[in-house]
Amino acid sequence: MRPQSAKSKGRWLQKWVVQMILAVYKLLKPDDVRSTSMGASGEDVLLSPRARELFPYSVECKNVERLNHSAAWDQTVSNAGDYEPILFTKRNRKEVLVTIRAEHFFKLLEKLNEQSNGCIS
Repeated sequence: MRPQSAKSKGRWLQKWVVQMILAVYKLLKPDDVRSTSMGASGEDVLLSPRARELFPYSVECKNVERLNHSAAWDQTVSNAGDYEPILFTKRNRKEVLVTIRAEHFFKLLEKLNEQSNGCIS
């Protein structure tokens, strides 16, 4: 694959994540959540302070056929700083997957359970 095509695939996933965040958090404006340029170091999605309050994650996106998941996760963690790392991955003709820490996943479930008064079914 040509480098330009690879960057285009990566850009598509970053833009998809941006659109999903904006769809969930309707109070946010497009300037609150932006995709970074390809090849830029650090997080793949830039968040305003307002967006960071609502979505306290550091986003890494990988749209590749062969993924070294461990290396991708290490990059995600190293870019996360004080925020919770989240890795979005995609392969051709496959759905987008997300990786978070197991402990964080269970904290999310616990919070959801508390909000629903223990009635998660």
